[in-house]
Amino acid sequence: MGARKGKTEQWRRNLAVLWLGTFIAGMGFSEIMPFLSLYVEGLGHFTKGQVTIYSGLTYAATFFVIAAVSPLWGKLADCKGRKLMLLRSSIGMAIVIGLMGFVTNVWQLIGLRFLQGFFAGYIPNASALIAAETPKEKSGNALGVLTTGYVSGNLIGPVLGGILAQVFTIRWTFLLTGFFLIVVFILSATLVHEHFTPISREKQAQAGSWLKQVKNPKLILVLLVSTMFIQMGNNSITPIISLYVKQLMSGTGPITLVAGIIAALPGISTLLAAPKLGEYGDRHGTQRVLVFGYVFAVLMYFPQGFVSSVWLLGVFRFMIGVSDGALFPAVQTMLTKNAPHSLVGTVFSWNQSFQALGSMLGALVGGLVANWFNYSGVFTFTAFTLLLNFLLLWWLVPEIRQWHSKPTKRSVNE
Repeated sequence: MGARKGKTEQWRRNLAVLWLGTFIAGMGFSEIMPFLSLYVEGLGHFTKGQVTIYSGLTYAATFFVIAAVSPLWGKLADCKGRKLMLLRSSIGMAIVIGLMGFVTNVWQLIGLRFLQGFFAGYIPNASALIAAETPKEKSGNALGVLTTGYVSGNLIGPVLGGILAQVFTIRWTFLLTGFFLIVVFILSATLVHEHFTPISREKQAQAGSWLKQVKNPKLILVLLVSTMFIQMGNNSITPIISLYVKQLMSGTGPITLVAGIIAALPGISTLLAAPKLGEYGDRHGTQRVLVFGYVFAVLMYFPQGFVSSVWLLGVFRFMIGVSDGALFPAVQTMLTKNAPHSLVGTVFSWNQSFQALGSMLGALVGGLVANWFNYSGVFTFTAFTLLLNFLLLWWLVPEIRQWHSKPTKRSVNE
């Protein structure tokens, strides 16, 4: 009884510490993103076109590397432990982001952003550790709670970054972000505990491909592709949301302030919805939450391209956060419940890789669609993409079609 109580307290303590860690990490990453283009602009005498190209390269470099190397880090996590990956990521990013405050030209910045991709992985490894250390009947709720840490940090980050950039300089924002990540490293090193049994490289080689070691590889692959589609939908909107707000406001009024509020609304509703939806999924079936998330997202995305009021846009953007609070944790929970304990790190690293691909493709496709069909076309395209993704899931994954049935004890524990 005492051992069980101790283990319960431990996974709850891990969740609390990693919530704070993902909050600080999310805040640190998001507080520099809105100012990258301005920072690039100040690193040389560039034309408007050059600033756009260099900003795109600076933004894309990190995601390109993340997509390529995440599976390698995941394999190492399953050999050496997820906690080690948390420490690698937090201290590596602290150094690299801190150095960005000292660059003197744009190519140094792009090079450091490239290096940042090698050290990425704190959020997915935190998710993997929580998934592995939490009782499976509680994993949906735990992952939902963990999601709110990163989302909360993302909400506060741009505001804090704006204040720091205004009071000090953009360079100081990078330095302070590095300091915050050192705090994350210390918290992770001292307060996070992991029950980890290392897997030798020889044993991994004997087992063969990680996909051959899961019971339902098709389900895992479809869920990974779904992560890419969901992230692609989110990122296709991000580059044009402030321009769409400007259009709706006819170019007058506090456009920047309103655009910032509109951009933050999905995060607020995700923060409120994710834990409740995760808890509901643990009781009634994660499939129900996933089906709800897709249907709700499609219904909320379509009208956004046809609104005539910025306030109505705000209502729909707030609702999109509810679908995000359903989709991302539900996909992660299904990955957790359908992957062997020894492969959780590998599966979550592949999930990060597909998420990074979604970020790259979303920004690229969103810009092209906006250029061809105007801003409203991006929302319609996103709705169709998510509808296609949902139909793909419905067709290829029989488990999704059982969304109306409650989970049994056996299915929860598997």
